[in-house]
Amino acid sequence: MAVPTYDRFIEPLLRYLGAHASGALARDVHDAAATALGLTDTDRQETLPSGVQLTYKNRAGWAHDRLKRVGLSRSTRRGFWQLTSEGFAFIAQHPNPLSSEQVEPLATTHTDVRLRDAGVSTEPTLSVAVAPIAAAIKASPDDRLEDALAELRSTVTAELLDALRQVSPTFFETIVLDLLHRMGYGASRADLQRVGGSGDGGIDGIISLDKLGLEKVYVQAKRWEQRVGRPEVQGFYGALAGQRANKGVFITTSSFSAQATEFARSVERVVLIDGTRLAELMIDHEVGVTLRPVRVPKLDSDYFDEESA
Repeated sequence: MAVPTYDRFIEPLLRYLGAHASGALARDVHDAAATALGLTDTDRQETLPSGVQLTYKNRAGWAHDRLKRVGLSRSTRRGFWQLTSEGFAFIAQHPNPLSSEQVEPLATTHTDVRLRDAGVSTEPTLSVAVAPIAAAIKASPDDRLEDALAELRSTVTAELLDALRQVSPTFFETIVLDLLHRMGYGASRADLQRVGGSGDGGIDGIISLDKLGLEKVYVQAKRWEQRVGRPEVQGFYGALAGQRANKGVFITTSSFSAQATEFARSVERVVLIDGTRLAELMIDHEVGVTLRPVRVPKLDSDYFDEESA
């Protein structure tokens, strides 16, 4: 049999996670769903056309993405899934197998929901619903492709934020410096130095913009969940003054308060990068992310213009 579409994985995921109140490893959920759907060993070896992932794991992952967006599940840490209280309430209200009419809204009606910023909560935000399915069907293939790419980017952004919140503070500082190097700061990776630790004076990294180190950018990298306020940004500004520095970048996995943003704007030489922007930059510069090319065929009408040949 062919591997079913991702919507068919939604119910097996719900039932398995419902039977494991403390959560389960994603790989165990993948295999449990495959067993529930009757996938053979041959089915489980099928890969996506790109060859980079097993199809059944990809579709189980998308099913869980939908459950997260609708608020029924969450990733408490990397590769670990757990139902939310709403998820347990949902399966309690639906003890019998779900009909296709019950699965469809779970699979299709929250595809553009952005997960809430870490500075507020790790739970999904459910305030946005997509256009009716009929409208999506009427969209052109190009429009559907753009929507799919936007959805993939949104999903990877959320996954990156989950991963960043789970790494150690030391490794997070290294990730930030790797990103800044990919963005073109420093002539070589050796020009970006991690200095974080006790007694760092609020400075986690230093970027030499020239070989002699005459011009430097100072970096603070905070793997936080709470929102960063004005006192933290003002403290970083003070650390810059102590180093007689003209440029500083404050990067966090969470967000900045309005007061912090206003202060940074008033002093000019401090740039703030929140979690969402950080994840987007990591995607754009392929740090912790692999981009695969999409070959989209388009007729070359000039080739068939006999008069100009």
